[in-house]
Amino acid sequence: MNFWSFFPIVLMFLLFFLNIPVGFAMIIAASSYYLWGPNSMSVTMMCQKMIAANESFVFLAIPFFTCASVIFNYSGITRKLMNLADMMMGHLVGGMGHVNILLSTFMGGLSGSALADTVMDSKMLVPEMERLGYSKAYSCVVTAASSCITPIIPPGIILILYAASSNVSVAKLFYAGYLPGLVMMGAMLILNHFISRRRRYKPSRERRATAGEFGKALKEAIWALMVPFGIIMGLRFGIFTPTEAGAIAIFYAIFIGAVLYRELKLKHLKPILIESVTATASVMFILTGAQAFSSYLTWERVPILISEAIVNNISSPYMFLLIVNVLLFVIGLFFDGSAAMILLAPLLVPAAAAMRIDLIQFGIVLCVNLTLGSITPPFGPQMFATCAICGCKLEDFAREVIPFVVALIIVILLLSFVPPVSLLVPALLS
Repeated sequence: MNFWSFFPIVLMFLLFFLNIPVGFAMIIAASSYYLWGPNSMSVTMMCQKMIAANESFVFLAIPFFTCASVIFNYSGITRKLMNLADMMMGHLVGGMGHVNILLSTFMGGLSGSALADTVMDSKMLVPEMERLGYSKAYSCVVTAASSCITPIIPPGIILILYAASSNVSVAKLFYAGYLPGLVMMGAMLILNHFISRRRRYKPSRERRATAGEFGKALKEAIWALMVPFGIIMGLRFGIFTPTEAGAIAIFYAIFIGAVLYRELKLKHLKPILIESVTATASVMFILTGAQAFSSYLTWERVPILISEAIVNNISSPYMFLLIVNVLLFVIGLFFDGSAAMILLAPLLVPAAAAMRIDLIQFGIVLCVNLTLGSITPPFGPQMFATCAICGCKLEDFAREVIPFVVALIIVILLLSFVPPVSLLVPALLS
């Protein structure tokens, strides 16, 4: 090990703290190693790694599912899902908070992006929650926190990133995301109930929905609810791969929006393409930078050295998971979840494998940890998004978010130390 073994890591973190975009920071740090380090003649290899990052068949699922989620938003499905959630839970104490959480769970099978779900719910649900007497800060917190469920329920983008970074089955990781997502939903529903009861927040409905009202709402939303079921069945019986499922989801979204609901119009084509390309480009650029940086890490054997250091000094897999959870929580305070996943998975997965920890379970633990970071100060992107849209003060948000952070930490500990929560569904469907 020499100076150049660690200099790119130090430089990358320095650039992060200088607020340089993540993709640029990783490319600059890797370039310093290849241009001036001991392997200066290998800069061509770095460029090849960057190009190869955009040629992966697994990563092709990202633009497909991103585009499908944008089309779903324009097709009227979101409003129908919100109506169904209201019929199910609107009459309870804290009804609109429950609706917010349940809608994010429904959107997990459609969107795959926590930030996209946050933006949408901030516009749709926060004003309605305020009208019913909820405080602005609490409304924003419920919106941002519940959006952490969205990427854990397939087809979450962060699940795809972990699968590609650690060479595990995307299909099994998709299977594994459903039960943890429901556990997250349950924890937030319970928390919202107690907070709403103490603060006397009103239900959104005066009475429980009748069977006819619920049936009508379910009939309108059933086409959207079929998406996650269709993905599971298609993967289980080998009809399509996860990447092909993304392409199928696009055509399904177009069919629902244009033919069944008749809300998707030709005028929507331009904004759909712009939103899809913008969202995809940001993720793929981070992937490109991560590939450049990971080539340096591989050249210097950093993942192997870290794995050996952990295995030689930590004998218990439970202690390893506890340390990893603390590490991920701290990293999540400062860094984007997608970038952190691409960087950390190659470093931590070898150590987890050496500890005989199931890599599917480990992936779910990583994913939930890094989505938690998206709502925590000082740099949580979902926190900034909902506060900017709704005009909420960051200090008010930070105060209200603490109970939800605690609830998600409890869920993370459950996922870490009770493996069947993550592995039951893959075991049943494999």
